[in-house]
Amino acid sequence: MAETMTRPLIWEEKWALDKIVASVEDPEHQKIRLLQLAQKEYGFLRDEHMRYLAQSIGTSYTDLYGLATFYSQFNLDPPGRHTISVCVGTGCHVKGSKGLMKKLQDTLGIRENSTTKDHRFSLKSVRCLGCCGLAPLIMIDDETFGRVKSTQMEGILEKFE
Repeated sequence: MAETMTRPLIWEEKWALDKIVASVEDPEHQKIRLLQLAQKEYGFLRDEHMRYLAQSIGTSYTDLYGLATFYSQFNLDPPGRHTISVCVGTGCHVKGSKGLMKKLQDTLGIRENSTTKDHRFSLKSVRCLGCCGLAPLIMIDDETFGRVKSTQMEGILEKFE
């Protein structure tokens, strides 16, 4: 579950969420779109936002929470300033992306799909970045690093404050 503390929504949040619900043509059947818009507004999906949205469209909180946890596009915690994506597609897997993920987890002190305590980095895996010739590959924000070795990881991370 998200690490943020539960708190009552303020009226500005309710107003913004009501506006999101009104902007979706059929919110009961376009729940993913609803969650995408809420995440775009706030940067991540707070528990209270999903509860309010569920109540607004007449569904259960667990229905929205289930979608938010199933699809990797959704964040339940505030994202870090930089997002590290480790390619785990076939080419990258064969060339050692599992070792890169382990090195990043050890270096940053976090698990996959989580954020460092200082909110500097978020770490996630992606199925394919489309650069198989550069395997193994990581991407930090919009910058791609190919043929990465575990020994290079700390030097790469130093570039991102």
